[in-house]
Amino acid sequence: MDAFFASVEQLHHPEWRGRPVIVGSGPHERGVVSTCSYEARRYGVRSAMPSREAYRLCPCAIFVPPDMESYESVSRRAFEVFESFTPYVEGVSIDEAFMDITGSLHLYRGDGSVPPERRLAEALRAAVRRECGVTCSVGVAPNRLLAKMGSEMHKPDGLAVIPPDAAKIEALLAPMPVGALWGVGKTTEKALAPYGIRTCGDVRRIPVGQLTAILGSRAAAESLARYARGIDGSEVMWRPVEEKSVSREHTFSCDEPDREAVRAKLLELVADVGRRFRASERWACTARIKLRDSGFSTRTRQTRFAEPARDDMTFREKALELFDAELPPGRPLALPVRLVGFGVSNIQREPDDFGPALFDSPSEERRKKRERLSMAIDRLRERGFSVQ
Repeated sequence: MDAFFASVEQLHHPEWRGRPVIVGSGPHERGVVSTCSYEARRYGVRSAMPSREAYRLCPCAIFVPPDMESYESVSRRAFEVFESFTPYVEGVSIDEAFMDITGSLHLYRGDGSVPPERRLAEALRAAVRRECGVTCSVGVAPNRLLAKMGSEMHKPDGLAVIPPDAAKIEALLAPMPVGALWGVGKTTEKALAPYGIRTCGDVRRIPVGQLTAILGSRAAAESLARYARGIDGSEVMWRPVEEKSVSREHTFSCDEPDREAVRAKLLELVADVGRRFRASERWACTARIKLRDSGFSTRTRQTRFAEPARDDMTFREKALELFDAELPPGRPLALPVRLVGFGVSNIQREPDDFGPALFDSPSEERRKKRERLSMAIDRLRERGFSVQ
């Protein structure tokens, strides 16, 4: 994600867009910059810089303290987007992840005019921008090292696709400074500089034995030699996580004053939550909506289903019940709506706590009929049909 904390602040404060924003300690406090917008970086401001120094370089900057709750909320939405492209997602930090997209590329072949890797990456960037309101930079490559380097090449909102061709990779890396390699820090750069080793191409010309003498470690020398050639055997370290809830949120590009437009967006979110929820055998006991107005006041309402549910009809009924209770029909909105969200929680692996019954009750038959209908609609949507 690009200048993530600062980007979220600009998302929540549109009047700050295009202006230098610094997240961290105040300009006259003994603290440091956590991150800053690209507008502030043009003045020379950098992460970990003392805030007083940042103020000296950019006195016109807007200084704001970190709001981790907001950042984590946007991060959760971003990771939901990542997981909609592939289940193999390795979170590195609140704003960075590796994804193994090998099994997803066949979905983005198109007519062959654009490589599927680029199609997928462009779709990913567009989805993050649409669902989260911030930008991300993407690197697509045959391994984690090169993907990380690719994501840094064209920030902000950039995209780099590095093909799996050894000769092209070596040519690409040759002029790059050693410090561009992931994991190579200032200490290693300083150790190599007296020997004229400043680029990846320089590293490749030095025998591993000589690198070992310089760095004082055979393992470090061998690792650096591999990295300078773009070789990295590590894999995306993902692990399935049992979801405690499934939710979706949408931030309007402009605060929405029309109740019916907010309601329509809520129903879109309900349909998407239902589709994602039915990807595995499970039932939810609780529905929840979230509304944030233009004054940044956030309200949530939740209620339990009459019985555990996983179908669109039940999800929609409860979502609208909560929505009408919070924003009664026929009344104008007190303030325009900035964000709307829907989610389900209290998940269980059986539709009831008593196990299967010998005969289905009328309510059980109704539940199964609704579930069959919802899953049929899911299949139609997968085939590209629009179903309301």
